[in-house]
This record gives sequence, C-alpha cells and structure tokens, in this order.
Amino acid sequence: KQATSRKRALEKIELDEIKPSSRKYPYIDFRPEREIGNEVLSVENLSKTIDGVKVLDNISFILGREDKVAFVGPNEQAKTVLFKILSGEMEPDEGTYKWGTTITTSYFPLDNSAFFNDCDLNLVDWLAQFTPKIPEANTESFKRAFLGRMLFSGDDVFKPVKVLSGGEKVRCMLSRMMLYGSNVLVLDQPTNHLDLESITAVNNSLMDFKGVVLFSA
Repeated sequence: KQATSRKRALEKIELDEIKPSSRKYPYIDFRPEREIGNEVLSVENLSKTIDGVKVLDNISFILGREDKVAFVGPNEQAKTVLFKILSGEMEPDEGTYKWGTTITTSYFPLDNSAFFNDCDLNLVDWLAQFTPKIPEANTESFKRAFLGRMLFSGDDVFKPVKVLSGGEKVRCMLSRMMLYGSNVLVLDQPTNHLDLESITAVNNSLMDFKGVVLFSA
C-alpha cells in the first residue's frame, strides 16, 4: 500500500513545479604563492596580562608544515590575544615566538571595524588596496570579477564599505586574504555573521588549503 501511494504521488509531480535552488556559495580559494618550509612556528613560554588578568600563562607549542590547528575553549579573549601577538599587533609580556623564513601570514581579526569604519571607499577601491602589484590584477574588470565570485554583483560593488552588513564585511576580509597568497592563515572566528552557504565555502576552502591554519571558532 505504501509503495502504491508513493507511486501515485510521484505521478502527480509536474517538473515545471520544481524550482531551482536559490542558494549561492561564494568562491573561496586560498592559494599560497610560496611553498611552505619545514620550520613554521615555534612559541615558547608566552604570557600576557591585560587589565590585571593573566590572559596567557606560559604558552608553548610548535607547528609543523602540515598542521591545521583549531583553538577551542570558553576564553575568547585568550585566543584573540594569542592571535594578535602572533600577527605582530600586540607584544607579549614574557616569552618568544618565531616564524620560519619561508612563512607568509594572513590574519583575519575578530574585530574588523578598523578596516571599514569611517571609510568612504567603495568595494572596488577598497579591494584595490590589497591587489597584487601586477597589471592584470589592477584593472577594474579583475576586481569586479573577483567581487562577483564573492557574491557582490552589479551596482553592489560601488557601495561604500562602511554601510556593508556584517556578513558582507566578512566576505571582504576573506577576499583580502585570498589576494595575499599567504601560506599560513590565522583566523579568529571567521564564520561570524555568515550564512550556511558561506560557512560551508569557508570550511571547504580551509580543508583544501595547502598550507598551515590556526583557527578559532
């Protein structure tokens, strides 16, 4: 009876009633320009105190050339402070860290407001700040095509970046990182503000990335 009922239901389906999916995925593809060497990162006894609270306490670890490391835990400040130190935006109180000589890094900060607040540039001009110094990458057609793959189409590319939504700003930051061609990615909660399709694209790109990843979620 169930099979007969299912057969009748299938016979009633008209193909023109099936609508194509409207889901859109941004094209995210991190490609390192330089092959990574054996020495990546060595961290020894890093400590940092902020506002009287010891956020990092004697942190040590070594990263290899095939490592992809997720930093998890309830203390978001600790992860952000560690990433800021490793990206050169903050100095540790104690301890040292050393990147390998072949390493180039791209940093996705938790707070991206410095890149957008009070910025009157449109998306095309904003992206131009980070394009490689090669002629074909500095044409408007290249930048518009690049933004189109990140789901900015038509007149959207002429919007001032300061009025973008949270998800749009994240896509801009990911675009910036792709243009750098780094072989180490440091990402502090990069999926904040993204929809499911964009989160899927980020996750797939990091799995396919031929380099080292430091990631907090």
